Amino acid sequence: PQLPHGHMPLPSFWKVVEDTLQQSGAQLRAFCQAFETVTPSPGTQPLTPAEERKVLSLVSKHGPDKLYQVTSNTSGSRDLDLTLLRGQIVALLQSSDTKGNTSRWLVDAGGPRGFVPAAKLRPY
Repeated sequence: PQLPHGHMPLPSFWKVVEDTLQQSGAQLRAFCQAFETVTPSPGTQPLTPAEERKVLSLVSKHGPDKLYQVTSNTSGSRDLDLTLLRGQIVALLQSSDTKGNTSRWLVDAGGPRGFVPAAKLRPY
């Protein structure tokens, strides 16, 4: 079987192949970017009006750079640990506990304050 570009000299043929691949790559990147803007990142639930008010009060008290979102449900097992639901917004008060342990962070959950595993928080 004769290839559509089979009559071309080899360097020109490879140029066509290269151009086609670059074009496909660009289309794929454009598609990926469009897809990322359409689909919200996993775990970003729309906030209820009550949650929104709480977030606004946390922002005004602590500033937007201190806000974190809980990535999975936490159950407070020790004293001063908070039980929080995935998606809840909290404000970071201190990135360690009273003993200086940096894997437990002190947060303000819009009322209750307590400790949460740092691994279950991500910047909001």
